[in-house]
Amino acid sequence: MTDATANVPPGAQLLGREWLGFDETGQTALIRFQAQSAFTNRHGTIQGGFLAAMLDSATGICALAALSPDLTVITRSLDTRFLKPATVGPITARARVIERTDRDMVVQADLVDAGSIIVADATARLRILAK
Repeated sequence: MTDATANVPPGAQLLGREWLGFDETGQTALIRFQAQSAFTNRHGTIQGGFLAAMLDSATGICALAALSPDLTVITRSLDTRFLKPATVGPITARARVIERTDRDMVVQADLVDAGSIIVADATARLRILAK
């Protein structure tokens, strides 16, 4: 666990973010969130803004895990798709770096519910900066 993955900022704490590490390939970061009943909309499912925040958090922490400690990232864009309704409970993000230059990084992430259904996905374009 690096400093970046151990440090959980307030927004990520609200989302119940937990760094699980990398899968067996070492290419995909696994991050668990806890979707709370306070996150639901009038239909009783998780409001899309919370899912987008989870995707933003997951792509950011995946990027940080791939960088040296003297670098950080900021999100330039987050292209998000909502695929299925998400319910209260654990939601796991699977995120991986798909492109990187000295200045930019592209990270793709899926959100998977407790039933192994992909409920949303996103592609983040991030700027790499010195701390």
